[in-house]
Amino acid sequence: MSSQPQITPKATSGWKAILKRAWPTIRILLSIALLWKATSGIDWHTLLNSQIQMQPIWFLAALISMMTAFVCGGYRWGLFMQAVGFPRRIQSYIGLYFAGGLINQGLPSTIGGDSYRAISATHLTSAGDLNKKRQLDEELHHSVDLEHSNPKLRLSFSMVLVDRLLGLAGNNLLGGIGLIIGGATLATWGASLGYAVTAFMIFSGFIIALILAWIPSRKMLQKLLDKFQMNNAMPGIQLAFSWPMNIGQAIFAVSIHFLTILTLLFCLKAYGVEAPIEGLMIGLPALSLLLMLPISISGWGLREATLSSVLALWGVNPSLTVLASISYGAITVISVLPGAYFLLKRK
Repeated sequence: MSSQPQITPKATSGWKAILKRAWPTIRILLSIALLWKATSGIDWHTLLNSQIQMQPIWFLAALISMMTAFVCGGYRWGLFMQAVGFPRRIQSYIGLYFAGGLINQGLPSTIGGDSYRAISATHLTSAGDLNKKRQLDEELHHSVDLEHSNPKLRLSFSMVLVDRLLGLAGNNLLGGIGLIIGGATLATWGASLGYAVTAFMIFSGFIIALILAWIPSRKMLQKLLDKFQMNNAMPGIQLAFSWPMNIGQAIFAVSIHFLTILTLLFCLKAYGVEAPIEGLMIGLPALSLLLMLPISISGWGLREATLSSVLALWGVNPSLTVLASISYGAITVISVLPGAYFLLKRK
């Protein structure tokens, strides 16, 4: 009787370790399976003989649009980092943002892109260099334990979280607007869902701004931050969510996501497809929410399957959508290649 409680934790721990080691391989297999499913219905012979009106110039436009989105995202994160006392080196934060994006594209790494930029930023100097490189290498090759980490690292992670929350807000707002414009094509309740999502996001922003404006609630939030040893996080939070900064941040977040939608639109145009912008405003934000589930490598397979199904409702050829989606993924990888310089620079 007494031995059973001792055996069960070990067995559970063993299964967790096995699953943790096997999960990257499982994600790769899932990506391959989803990509095969998305492309299995394509009649390549017919498609290649259909005289597709390819316009390669649109691929260049797509690359510029995606790189601009990454630059804007890195700039926003850099502003938050500077607000809480980190070195005033916007260009360095943009570089780390690109490096994190490259890691997120499936580059073999023990940590994710967000963790990479959060940890590396704590070693950034005012000259734009990374100090204590040996210690940095050790931190990058071990799992992060925020509960026992130093306050500076906690502060850095908190600003990455703030940046991600704003990105999620912009994604949801853009998706809500897309549903308002074209949700009726999905279902009779599509537009109503769009109004509900948009109203919820606006209401949430209002509540957070109210908490930051009301002195008692702001003091309670500061005490909570002090408890987690993130005393200096408040300026970054206020820059992101306080009134009237939250209006500008919301517009900026929506604009960044709209640049990614333009990237896909330009990829479709490269294959001669005139896709409805409202369909893209629904499909990509929905895909971004799906990608929060770690079931594929950087969205490969899941992206093609989702977009081909959504855009088919607007009469877009699924085969061309898959080709454009693959091109979109390739352009995303190319756009974050500048991050390789910052990864190699650390070496």
